[in-house]
Amino acid sequence: MNLLLVISAGILMVVGLIGSMKKKFPGTIFAYLGIILLHYSKLAQYSIHFFILWGVLIIAIQGLDYILPDWGNRKFGGSNKGVWGSMIGMLIGLIFGKWFLVAGAILGALVGELLAGKKSNDAIHHSVGAFLIFILGTISQLIVCGVLLRHYITSVSYLF
Repeated sequence: MNLLLVISAGILMVVGLIGSMKKKFPGTIFAYLGIILLHYSKLAQYSIHFFILWGVLIIAIQGLDYILPDWGNRKFGGSNKGVWGSMIGMLIGLIFGKWFLVAGAILGALVGELLAGKKSNDAIHHSVGAFLIFILGTISQLIVCGVLLRHYITSVSYLF
């Protein structure tokens, strides 16, 4: 039973990490559930304060992840196509390396805004705004998932 909990927690941690890079997917919640499963194994014991702190942080980050893109679009005048273009461009950029990750996200947002019918100057302004909002949400989720993954690896490293 202990091994099943550890493996299930590891799967949830990976799903959370991957999910944190997808828009509107609660990746941090999956990582949090992984830590909860790990807590019920014999490898790690966390305090109630640990769970409350991380629970509140995850709720805040997930809430901002749902609110920030809409707010950013209104603030910068962008469209949903720009946000989706940024996400698709970033994923395509992952294939070619870290510099293409940023360039792909900005170019993807630019293409999305142009497809939405924006003029080129407006599309550039909106694409940079959409990219910044997307990166802010993604980085915050990756940081949280990374810290929770570190807790998992630290606890599981005693098995090897």
